[in-house]
Amino acid sequence: MDLEKSPQPEPRESSVPRGTPVPRAASVQPVASAASGAHGVPGAHGVPARRQDAAPEGCLAVAIRIPVRIVVLVLVLPVRMVWDAFVVGGRFLKDTLFRPLGRAFMWVFAPVGRAFVWLIEGIATVVAWVLTGFGYALAWLGKLLFVWPWVGLWRYVAVPLGRALAWLGNVLLVVPAVWLYGRVLTPVGHGVVWALRGIGAGCAWLWRVSVVAPAGWLYRALLAPTGRGFAWAALGLWGAITWVGRSVWAGVTWASRGLWAGVVWVARGVWSGVVWVSRGLWAGMTWIGGGLWAAVTWTGRGIWAGVTWIAMVVGTLLRWIFVVPAVALWRWVLAPVGRGIAVVAREIGEALGHAWRVAGYISLAVGRFLGRLFRWIFVEPVRWAYRSVLTPVGHLVRDAVWRPAAEAARSVGRTTRQALASARETARQTRADIRRMLFGAPREPEPVALSKPRSEPEPVRLVKPGGGQQSGPDRSRGEPVGAEARTLGSSTTALTKD
Repeated sequence: MDLEKSPQPEPRESSVPRGTPVPRAASVQPVASAASGAHGVPGAHGVPARRQDAAPEGCLAVAIRIPVRIVVLVLVLPVRMVWDAFVVGGRFLKDTLFRPLGRAFMWVFAPVGRAFVWLIEGIATVVAWVLTGFGYALAWLGKLLFVWPWVGLWRYVAVPLGRALAWLGNVLLVVPAVWLYGRVLTPVGHGVVWALRGIGAGCAWLWRVSVVAPAGWLYRALLAPTGRGFAWAALGLWGAITWVGRSVWAGVTWASRGLWAGVVWVARGVWSGVVWVSRGLWAGMTWIGGGLWAAVTWTGRGIWAGVTWIAMVVGTLLRWIFVVPAVALWRWVLAPVGRGIAVVAREIGEALGHAWRVAGYISLAVGRFLGRLFRWIFVEPVRWAYRSVLTPVGHLVRDAVWRPAAEAARSVGRTTRQALASARETARQTRADIRRMLFGAPREPEPVALSKPRSEPEPVRLVKPGGGQQSGPDRSRGEPVGAEARTLGSSTTALTKD
């Protein structure tokens, strides 16, 4: 632990120009913990190395660090030692009791668990069957109560009623409409067409009678004879006719222009009246709308000014009643108290971590001391007694007692086995003598002499149906001979061979 106050590092010149606001989160650097300082790598002069950019610690942190760490170490050390004792005891119980007991429980209760699982699966299967049947019954009941009535209503009520309404609509509307179209409207239309055709024919006849026929008569009775009679005066008359035609065309053109001017004047008068009326209506609507908009705008501005003034007054009042005291309370009371609590909590947390690690080292040292003491008090005497007393005594007992006793037991066993073997051989010979006296001695097998080795069998001569012999393996040439086939007179048993 740091027993002295660490030297304050000189503040480095910042590259930010003066007058530039620096964020508080950026200006405050985290303080190096005491635990990291205690276990950190020492510097060149034996002082724990700290970060160069760490901000200087406050006096509160330096003042409460050592007492807090001492108190926390005193409080945490018994807890850590008890925790380590529990850990060691738990590991010992796990290796010596719980794991074998768990294996025994698994060996004993695994069949019970499998049987229980099988029973649960059977019960679940039965329950599933029952619930499936119940679900089928509920589905059938739901169809009976909800689906089938609507299906019957649709099939036997709505569909026939719709068909009846369709037939009634057809009879009351479609059939009369078709009859009216076919019997009334079609003849009337044909009559109207016939009348229009008659009117057109009359108009055409009137045109032919009033215009075409007089023109034809005039052409045939007057113009043609006149033209033929006065053909010699065509050039002179052509000028006269041209002048008359021009005069007539000028009169027709003047009349058409006057008629068009009259129509245009009337249309302009009508359009001017419509425009004047529309302008009057638009001017009236514009005047009324402008007045209404001015009234609404004036009213809205007044309401907005009143609401703005009220909001400003209420906002100022609320600011001075709530915001300013809350900001003052936060800035001058809660923030300093929070910073102090944060410093104290950080120091307590770092002290707890440091104390837990130190208590771990202390607990490890105490555990090693107790283990060595236990070794000196119990293990070493037991080991010395085992090596110096029990081992020689055991060797003496083994050489003087157990080995002679084992040799005697082995000799007794060999004698017993030999006696039993001789008794079995005697009984076997007795049974053989009794069988020889009752059934006679069995024939001795005669050995068969082989002229040549079995590897060179004699060839087999086969007789053809025509009397000739078939060539088989020749012994003189060293051909192999197969084994003889079994017959009714032969036997493969050694005891029954002659």
